[in-house]
Amino acid sequence: MKSCEPSTSADGKGRASLTLPKVVRGIVCLSVLLLTAFMMLVYLGFLTAVPLRFFSVHYSRKAISYFFGIWLALWPFLFEKINKTKVIFCGETVPPRERVLLIANHRTEVDWMYLWDLALRKGRIGYIKYVLKSSLMKLPVFGWSFQLLEFISVERKWEIDESSMHRMLQTFKDPRDPLWLAVFPEGTDFTAQNNLIGYEMIGSAVKLVHKFLCGQSAVTDPYILPLSLLRVYDVTIGYKYRCPSFMDNAFGVDPAEVHVHVRRVHLDDIPMSENEVTSWLMDTFHFKDQLLSDFHSKGHFPNPGTEKELSTVKCLLNAIGVIFLTCTCTYLTFFSSIWFKVYVSSVCAYLASATYFNIRPQPIAGYGKAVITRNSAKH
Repeated sequence: MKSCEPSTSADGKGRASLTLPKVVRGIVCLSVLLLTAFMMLVYLGFLTAVPLRFFSVHYSRKAISYFFGIWLALWPFLFEKINKTKVIFCGETVPPRERVLLIANHRTEVDWMYLWDLALRKGRIGYIKYVLKSSLMKLPVFGWSFQLLEFISVERKWEIDESSMHRMLQTFKDPRDPLWLAVFPEGTDFTAQNNLIGYEMIGSAVKLVHKFLCGQSAVTDPYILPLSLLRVYDVTIGYKYRCPSFMDNAFGVDPAEVHVHVRRVHLDDIPMSENEVTSWLMDTFHFKDQLLSDFHSKGHFPNPGTEKELSTVKCLLNAIGVIFLTCTCTYLTFFSSIWFKVYVSSVCAYLASATYFNIRPQPIAGYGKAVITRNSAKH
């Protein structure tokens, strides 16, 4: 898929100039985002993802989604309000409070960030989970965040990835846990062979989603949602006037406009056999190719304007709140009791280990139930 071809423009607009003010602003924004990520992770992420999870996975996820949601909301604020990037949603609308599977194109390193703009508008920014390559889990600080947010890391080899996706999807059977699962069949290292591998892997993943989230066993397992409560959306992202990199976003150079086309896919239209679902995904991406080709020639997708602009006041208040909380945590870490430094060091050591070994605490009640079950089986 070639989603980064320049689109024609009557006014001849293109890449913005990288000026000194933009460089300074970009460095400040990146510094703030990194510091806020670290402090939110250490002081709130750890407490909600570890001690609280020993008592309840549901309330742990709810707390994590809230606190990380207010931090993730800083990114749409950066894109849309500070950088003045125009984000235009087209096609169909995504109703709020649904369990959603998003199948998106992926031709640049920032595609997945613009799904936050959609999730924020639906009140689901803290609940979005990405299927991402395992190398990203090795990033300091951000990799720890991916672990606490329960992103699913893959090697893009189905014989290796099936078991990990199987385990993760099984943990989302509780209907009280909202979920937006985002998958990118292509990957950014686009080749024909890698693309086919991605289609086959995600095709198998779609079957797992059906099995564990859509009620294949709803008669025997009341915690699996009925089939009708899962929604699948095909998301196509186009950039005007060129495909941006992460640094382009950080310094406000590109993109000028991001167009996000949403198309609902009915579950009845998704085949379940491995060959058929792979073929279906390939047909889906052929459709996306045509959609993008039309976008590059016309400058827009069909039916634009399906979502409202973000509230500047709400975004600003959220940013002020996160920065105030970060300043408080920073003061406690560097200028308060030595015990805060011990705490931060210990949490960092735990998060690094938990990410490396993929450790997630289980509820104490669950351990007790497992012990009782084993003892009963022996007798």
